[in-house]
Amino acid sequence: MKKSLIAIALASTFLSGCGTSDVNTSDVKSEVTTPSKQAELGSFGVDLTARNLAVKPGDDFFMYASGTWYDNYQMPADKTRYGAFTALADRSEKQVKEIIDDIAARDNLNAEEQLIADFYNAYMDTETINKRGITPIQPTLDSIAAIDSTDDLTTLFGQSWLIGSTSPIGGGMWFNRLDPNQYEMSIGAGGLGLPDRSYYLEDSERFVNIRKAYVAHIADMLAFAGIKDGQARAEAILALETKMAEGQWPREKRRNRDLTLNQIKREDLSKQYPGFNWDRYFAQTGYQVPQLNISQPEPVNAMIALINNEDLAIWRDYLTFHTISNNAELLSEDIYATSFDFYGKTLSGQQEPRPRWKRAVEQMSGTQSLGFAIGKVYVARYFPESSKQQMAQLVENLRTALGERIDGLDWMGDETKVNAHAKLKAFTPKIGYPDVWQEFDGLTLSRTDLVSNITNLREFFRADSVAKELEKTDRNRWGMTPQRVNAYYNSSFNEIVFPAAILQPPFFDPNADPAVNYGGIGAVIGHEMGHGFDDQGSKSDANGIQRNWWTDQDRVAFDAKADRLAEQYSQYEPIPDNFVNGRNSLGENIGDVGGLSMAYHAYKLSLNGKEAPVIDGLTGDQRFFLAWAQVWREKRTEQSMLNQLRGGTHAPGRYRALAPRNHDAWYKAFDVQPGDALYLSEEERVRIW
Repeated sequence: MKKSLIAIALASTFLSGCGTSDVNTSDVKSEVTTPSKQAELGSFGVDLTARNLAVKPGDDFFMYASGTWYDNYQMPADKTRYGAFTALADRSEKQVKEIIDDIAARDNLNAEEQLIADFYNAYMDTETINKRGITPIQPTLDSIAAIDSTDDLTTLFGQSWLIGSTSPIGGGMWFNRLDPNQYEMSIGAGGLGLPDRSYYLEDSERFVNIRKAYVAHIADMLAFAGIKDGQARAEAILALETKMAEGQWPREKRRNRDLTLNQIKREDLSKQYPGFNWDRYFAQTGYQVPQLNISQPEPVNAMIALINNEDLAIWRDYLTFHTISNNAELLSEDIYATSFDFYGKTLSGQQEPRPRWKRAVEQMSGTQSLGFAIGKVYVARYFPESSKQQMAQLVENLRTALGERIDGLDWMGDETKVNAHAKLKAFTPKIGYPDVWQEFDGLTLSRTDLVSNITNLREFFRADSVAKELEKTDRNRWGMTPQRVNAYYNSSFNEIVFPAAILQPPFFDPNADPAVNYGGIGAVIGHEMGHGFDDQGSKSDANGIQRNWWTDQDRVAFDAKADRLAEQYSQYEPIPDNFVNGRNSLGENIGDVGGLSMAYHAYKLSLNGKEAPVIDGLTGDQRFFLAWAQVWREKRTEQSMLNQLRGGTHAPGRYRALAPRNHDAWYKAFDVQPGDALYLSEEERVRIW
């Protein structure tokens, strides 16, 4: 839940992948998804037992596709949501655990295996961890207690990346949006302990109660540092964070790339953002920072004002709380349990902590941990090369389909279409795993000291980032490890990335019916391609440079369609008086609606003019849309849903499952008629890509 802005990381540098192909319908291949064995789910790749046939598809397509499962599934006590992504994540976790157990049971380990074994043993050594209590971070707490000036405070803010604390001003190394071959420090405002600024600023009973619980939690955490009068000091921390929230932009504004591109030379920084000791701040990080980008100009100035005007004693308490809180998972079980009681139970509805081994796997699997060392073994053990080849063909089929769809757009002129095709042709797909693996030379870890291991990892990746700051951007790095169940689009490199772990049912099954693979992983591919053409990704060109490649007329037409989609999703009300933020989730919703169109188009091309067979009484189109809906099958706690609505960029899964209501073929496939709850007239259906 809580993450410091100072995640000094090249977690988001990526790898150059395969070449591209010209757009040509003859490129579409159908044989890559022809099943040769039994599908994992059902007879053809969809779990038909999950459906609730008493629900009309046109009234609630989510419940029609997954309603029986939804009504009967019992949420495990250690989860806040469960769905297709979660099921695969559980599978991946178990597979990673097997890898770690195998390594830990052997002698004569190589250097990377020894790192894995040592870290895992240190994490699982609760006896040692409990004996040490809070002492592993006591030196940091002592430094915080000694803060006697704003310069001292700035020093600690600059060290947040290392000590695992937080800061109202922070950022990390990213790409220069006007020259993706260069790295550039990006600075913004942050430092809140609750999921979103709205948790501080809204006065409904729900949020008032959360804030009361937050104050009580802060006081409990301060007690671990020996602070007795915690209630009053906790209230002062909440008041400070409320002022921080007031000075920050809402999430939908932070998405706007036109507003967040504000480059500045280092020598001009103090002139435009005075009152903050930038030299001292950057000295803690090691970066030279010849140029940087201020992603939130007014909020950064607002944070500077608070740094200078708020009592140092409150800032000391603020840093003390967040340092304990952010490191709670690494400390004794009583500290972790207190942290979980608020962030798990109260804020997320999670009734029990995840088993410790799962938390260890999660801690080890990130890009700023040992994730790629583990991922190398994961790929060798669990990811067949044939899946990579089949996936590569699907990507090219989706590229072909999108090319044809661009040609057929009636709202886009020829000049913009030329640029759109150039961008599509330049898409670089990365599938499964990196071609060049992260190396860990020079990293040392202990079998008995978990906090020092985390510190060493932070130092290791920071040093790697500092060393590359002035070099050409490294495209041989991924922003996700192979065992991560997810996918992403990186606009700076114009690349779409699909880790190995997502290439499994229900997303992808080499033995499933083609309609299922196109409705599953095909639509996911289309979704990531769609990010290159969503309301923000469309502001970068084929080379990843942020610039306007649209005619004014075409951009107006696109924005009008996007506005209608934002309005459509904003009508969904998962919790009384709490709606989907259609503006904040717009990029993801464009990705869903557009990706589904691309995948359906590619599926039809793959049939080569033939009719798809009827299987188990379902047409090809019905199987396609069912596959999509079951990808977004999920159940979640109300608290988790609220976190998603206020702090996330995606609509909840049950509403992502409804994207087909914008597609004509869905109406025909399921005989959706006027009067059905999801029915949209042809004029109301949003068709962008």
